[in-house]
Amino acid sequence: MRQKLIALSFIFYNMALCPAAAQVVETDLDDLDDEDGIEVIDDDNEEDDNVAEGQEGFDFPEALTDANLDSLMSQYMSKTYLSTAGDCEMLSQNPDFPREVYIERLSRMPTVMEMAYNDVVRSCIDRYMVRLRRQVSYMLGAANFYMPIFEQALDTYQLPLELKYLPIIESALNPTAVSHAGATGLWQFMLATGRAYGLEVTSLSDDRRDPVKSSMAAARYLRDLYQLFGDWNLVIAAYNCGPENINRAIRRSGGKRDYWEIYPYLPKETRGYVPAFIAANYAMTYYCEHGICPMTSKLPVKTDTVMVSRNITFQQVAQACDLDVDMVRSLNPVYRRDVVPGLSAPSVLRLPVNDVARFIDMEDSIYAMAGQQTLKRQEVEVEERPTPQPRPKQRATKQRATKRQGRSSGSASYATARRGDSLGAIARRNHTTVAKLKKLNGLRGDKITVGQKLRVK
Repeated sequence: MRQKLIALSFIFYNMALCPAAAQVVETDLDDLDDEDGIEVIDDDNEEDDNVAEGQEGFDFPEALTDANLDSLMSQYMSKTYLSTAGDCEMLSQNPDFPREVYIERLSRMPTVMEMAYNDVVRSCIDRYMVRLRRQVSYMLGAANFYMPIFEQALDTYQLPLELKYLPIIESALNPTAVSHAGATGLWQFMLATGRAYGLEVTSLSDDRRDPVKSSMAAARYLRDLYQLFGDWNLVIAAYNCGPENINRAIRRSGGKRDYWEIYPYLPKETRGYVPAFIAANYAMTYYCEHGICPMTSKLPVKTDTVMVSRNITFQQVAQACDLDVDMVRSLNPVYRRDVVPGLSAPSVLRLPVNDVARFIDMEDSIYAMAGQQTLKRQEVEVEERPTPQPRPKQRATKQRATKRQGRSSGSASYATARRGDSLGAIARRNHTTVAKLKKLNGLRGDKITVGQKLRVK
């Protein structure tokens, strides 16, 4: 019944890890003690973030709440390459096992990290195996898109490969996921932490949404956290709430450095985070024993990249290369508004490998199209002097006065002052006098402005 997952070494992001993606900010942790931690930005109040000693309960991570599976399945990669397994019968209910079975299964997993069992871990396992069964099925299929990327990044920094399941509890393997706090991407980086690890964010692009760049940055961050705490449970807890909250919990516990001993002093979501991570490893390993069928995945189209030196839209690329704009969008999740901002700096555009040559052949025409369909004006004209406009009350008064005068003396005539005009010149052109012009228009002096309308009779 177990479905053999296809091992794909070069999927979705069919490329070697770019050396540039590894050029992130180095953090010297040798001189940091537990009081200092890794520098982070924390605007929350200490008392709000931490529970009082002895307070019970925990919160499930956001990805373990009522995840919108329909939204995940509406993504291009899911619609195109994932499908329900036809030869696997998914059980409607989760089989019941005694605690000894869970303990034995967790102990058999080939991991460096501790996979301990307790009632909190069991609650998280039940969450996956009961309420989120369809989501687990989706993630088993989507894992073929992303796990090779995660494993390569973790292996680059010699980290435990079981950390590849961290994005499951962070984002449910949604590269464009955004949490209620603003954390973004598969690895759910906050803005400040992402920038500290070399992920650039602008109004048009967000490296946190790039699977390769964000995976490399996450591996570096996890490595630095381990250098600080020396315990993997504390590392992934710190990944969730920040090292300053872990240091605070250690101090409040009297200096204990075991996750389960500082558990009562942690924020409620962090108390559910390590158990959720253990449960994710369990679910992705023992799904078959619980009657869950993985979605089958087809081999995604191979891709390659081109450098773009102008601002172009996904729609312009799709139109010129006869591509599905949703495909272009799914291959380039780093761009937030369907615009490749190549004008500010050469930017990477990922396309199906067979369409890269077509893009290069049509590059000039695509740039020409982009120039004609500019997104923002480059130059605008400005009037040196504003055209005087009567105030609404004055306009209404003048209109009433005009109607009264029109009823008594026939239809009125007007002239517009031109550059170089004077009252005398306007009077001569319209066979009247300066005195009459002043009377008809309520003028006390001889000054008029260009564009001013004057009644001449």
